Amino acid sequence: MNPIRRWLFAIFIASLIFPAVTSAQTWPDKPVHMTMPFPPGTGPDIVMRTVSERLAKMWKQPVLVENKPGGNGFIAMSAAKRAPADGYTLVMVDYGIMTVLPYLFPKTIPYDPVKDFDAVAPMYWAYWFVAVAGDSRFTKIPDLVAEANAKNGTMTYGSSGVGSPMHLQAAMLENATGTHMSHIPYKETPQVLIDISRHDIGWAFTTGATGGGMAKGGKIKFLAVASPKRHPGFPDVPTMAEAGGPKDFDLRTWVGLYAPHGVPKPILDKISADVATVLSDPEVKDLLVANGLEAWPGPASELVKQQAEDSKKYGELTSKLKISLD
Repeated sequence: MNPIRRWLFAIFIASLIFPAVTSAQTWPDKPVHMTMPFPPGTGPDIVMRTVSERLAKMWKQPVLVENKPGGNGFIAMSAAKRAPADGYTLVMVDYGIMTVLPYLFPKTIPYDPVKDFDAVAPMYWAYWFVAVAGDSRFTKIPDLVAEANAKNGTMTYGSSGVGSPMHLQAAMLENATGTHMSHIPYKETPQVLIDISRHDIGWAFTTGATGGGMAKGGKIKFLAVASPKRHPGFPDVPTMAEAGGPKDFDLRTWVGLYAPHGVPKPILDKISADVATVLSDPEVKDLLVANGLEAWPGPASELVKQQAEDSKKYGELTSKLKISLD
């Protein structure tokens, strides 16, 4: 390349890089919108509002939480997908929206989780507990497995619907233990736990945020947490392996922050670093633990890796179960 062409090429590259760097230095200079498919008052909403308050102080700009529930998350995701790729619209989602729904709604899903969005920052882990009635005679996982085998497929477990996390997690435990049980889908998650406490159904997976209150009140009890380590908010609940269940049985799920594809990397890097700083705050960590969660401060690359692993796992599971909701 002759000197003139080299000089022109350098100018061209600079014209691409400098605007992005400049925009990152001045970002944000207006309110930032945090879209989410979860209704007000839910665990993700509580966490997002806490994080947003701290980000607003760091950024010296309002950070507005916008709840857009309904439509299997499609409403929020469609709105975020259409937003300008400038860093002023972000979307908080759980693992299901990015790794399960594409397999449940292969024909009608209005977004591509990989092509339409860029990972910004992981936010937290949600732990899943095996819940049975508070006065159940079961004390460990082998008790549950033995009962399932004795009932030859008629033992019941509840979930918040076909293809829901509660359903898929239970199906994975069936697969891991070689048992067959009967799935009872519900419209409302709280009713699942109420019916467990009444012995109307046998058991279910639930999170600490959803079932923790009833567990602490003795209405239900947790036999195990599906994680390689105990949850700090429920230190007396053994891991699945400690309770005699399948080893290396990890059903922790996650929530992360994404942006419409195409936001300049310097802006994504700034948001990612600032979110990690907030999630590392001891007060924020304690809030998450109190809600049965665990802060997950880290780079976007960790979220990308986890998304890919879970997409493979749930793709195989939904195929095996022959679940499609289209």
